[in-house]
Amino acid sequence: MVALFHDMMHKEVEVYVDDMIAKSKTDGEHIQDLRKLFERLRKYGFRLNPAKCTFSVKSGKLLGFIVNEKGIEVDPNKKTEWIEDYQKAFKEIKRYLKEPPILVPPVFGRPLIMYLIVLEESMGYVLGQHDESKRKEWAIYYLSKKFTNYEMRYSQLERTYCALT
Repeated sequence: MVALFHDMMHKEVEVYVDDMIAKSKTDGEHIQDLRKLFERLRKYGFRLNPAKCTFSVKSGKLLGFIVNEKGIEVDPNKKTEWIEDYQKAFKEIKRYLKEPPILVPPVFGRPLIMYLIVLEESMGYVLGQHDESKRKEWAIYYLSKKFTNYEMRYSQLERTYCALT
């Protein structure tokens, strides 16, 4: 299926094995995208089960998740079994987060790594380097900032530029 829709993937359709979702910004585009999807299915002799099809919805379930115009969310009705391994990992993460971060001085000549996140109201980044073994990263510098009311009106690109300068 992925090969069948390779030119439409991540634009008009998403495909996972035999599950498909057509996505469009407007109703007019949705009709065009569905027409293109149906023509492709017809060309290669595929059929859809009408009982499993849903059309023109703003939100729906796909692979156990809720897909809507905001993105992909966890289905609140889906039961999760919390096993001992999960609890152990959760405790380990809490222990790690409680420890103060250890900052190391940069090593000249070794590449730097920067992680940057820019949100609607804030930004943050971590500057780091790998150790000699290249298996572990060490933090050199942390920074986080809440944007001013004026900066929050910037576009995503402008906020990203603001974070980089």
